[in-house]
Amino acid sequence: MDVELRQLRCLVAIVEEGTFTDAAIALGVSQAAVSRTLASLERALGVRLLRRTSREVNPTATGLRVLAHARRVLGEVDDLVREATSGHTRLRIGYAWSAVGRHTLAFQRRWRAAYPETDLQLVRVNSATAGLAEGACDLAVVRRPLDGRRFDSVIVGLERRLCAMAADDPLARRRAVRLGDLGGHTLLVDRRTGTTTEELWPPDARPAAEESHDVDDWLTVISTGRCFGVTAESTAHQYPRPGVVYRPVRDAEPIPVLLGWWRDDPHPATQSAIELLTDLYRSA
Repeated sequence: MDVELRQLRCLVAIVEEGTFTDAAIALGVSQAAVSRTLASLERALGVRLLRRTSREVNPTATGLRVLAHARRVLGEVDDLVREATSGHTRLRIGYAWSAVGRHTLAFQRRWRAAYPETDLQLVRVNSATAGLAEGACDLAVVRRPLDGRRFDSVIVGLERRLCAMAADDPLARRRAVRLGDLGGHTLLVDRRTGTTTEELWPPDARPAAEESHDVDDWLTVISTGRCFGVTAESTAHQYPRPGVVYRPVRDAEPIPVLLGWWRDDPHPATQSAIELLTDLYRSA
């Protein structure tokens, strides 16, 4: 069974325009071509789709169901074409938890001023590649290494590692903490997209660990005092939360912020994004 897009467009045009004559005008073809195209669609499907009288054209019950599917298919095709042809006019940057923290607003505003012809969109995707592997973005801000066989990446900045804890935790009274202060507590981790696991501690001093899979859930649990978390500095800027405080971890290595992209299909604006983000982090 071969159903063509032109047949679906013909069916939708007839119903929306109300007559074969008006459908022909809308499609830029002859009325005879409209009749032939509809007939070929009905033969392909083996069902009658429209009921014609001297005054009007109405879908049959089956025609209504086919019409609904046809509109969805044509809409998805339009989205596909728009997706394939908008590469130079839109830049989607994915991120898993936080974008670029305190630099996020400045990045958006500077981008709009410098590159008004390319629409910048930030997309949150809680996956290991922040949406790259899923096709949800063109570039991704990540804080863990990407698969070097498929993706290229570059470090655009460094962020301090902070401890997130309940506001009434005794450690919250300190201006900073050390890894050793946290060993007897329970660490809440996101193994898929998080930046810190219990392996940050020496083998003989590792905290117990529980898992979380979303930043909002992570913060909700931490606010109860049952667990603590260790995260990049950007999380504190993007997700302030009543009942949760963030304190620097003095003896923990900073977290590299990487911008990644598909190795075989870099976006034309990749270098511009790298330069702007690098400048923002360096200026800070």
